[in-house]
Amino acid sequence: MKAFRCRVCDSPLFFENSVCVSCGTALGFSRAERAIVPVDDQGRYVDAAGLVWHVCANLNLSGCTWLAPLEGGQCFSCDLTRTRPSDDDPVGLENYPLAERSKRYLVFELDTLGLPVVGKDVDPVDGLAFDLLSSVDENVVIGHEDGLITIDLAESDAAHREKVRAQLAEPYRTMLGHFRHEVGHYYEWQLVRGEDTMRRCTELFGDESKDYQAEISRHYDEGPPEGWEESFISTYATMHPFEDFAETWAHYLHIADTIETAREFGLVTVSPIGAFSSFRDVVTGVWVPLSTALNQINRSMGKDDLYPFVIPAPVLDKLDFVASLRPGAA
Repeated sequence: MKAFRCRVCDSPLFFENSVCVSCGTALGFSRAERAIVPVDDQGRYVDAAGLVWHVCANLNLSGCTWLAPLEGGQCFSCDLTRTRPSDDDPVGLENYPLAERSKRYLVFELDTLGLPVVGKDVDPVDGLAFDLLSSVDENVVIGHEDGLITIDLAESDAAHREKVRAQLAEPYRTMLGHFRHEVGHYYEWQLVRGEDTMRRCTELFGDESKDYQAEISRHYDEGPPEGWEESFISTYATMHPFEDFAETWAHYLHIADTIETAREFGLVTVSPIGAFSSFRDVVTGVWVPLSTALNQINRSMGKDDLYPFVIPAPVLDKLDFVASLRPGAA
């Protein structure tokens, strides 16, 4: 995440700011400029090319601060949402903003890494879309299928999320984590193509032709295999090669974004992620010492570790592979 500043008074801003708390200027996020920009009293911003942008129609509904190309229209991120909770679902609507905020963080990072983000409104076959569903009246299964990602909005509730995390004995569970994991399924579907790439993916993650439902049943009946810590980033990754890839992808995004944020705020002095010859070097040279320090800082505040994971050598290979799928990667 970038360190944003107000263009009017130069005060620091957060990614979610719709108003500068220092000077009162109304704000919007320009995806094209990757910047938070001032908008006028009508919520308009005129860019350098003379194009007029407008505050997203969902500002008051989901807290979206992104700019839209049409007055009264939605921004790019909101257009990716195919389904949202209905207006007569107060619980769903209460949980909705955190999901949309997490999606905006996700899209921003994917843009940073140069990964293609195309909606199903543009490409119905290979595009990306989200169903953000309320589990008040129905059972919602978080997942991905053919570019459609389903998210259970109940995961926005901290008490619910912590209960599920404890039940599954997970060290980490967040809404942003769900988005990063599920989009990993999408990018495996899109980017793992070609004989050499598919062969290397199978070497690292295993035979993806294994019966998925059978492997799920095995996982929940028997738990992870003995010694899983030597080859996997999490117990969930042991379930099936598809889940191992998605978990690894999520950690790739966790690590890349946290390092970029630390770099923006002067906590580390390193080149951008894309400048490294291998992601392995990023993990061993930057991430391990940084995450160790951040864990100690959290402990100083009586909090759990920021990054409660250990990265064994086989996972380094997996991380290096998923990072190599980024367009333009060495």
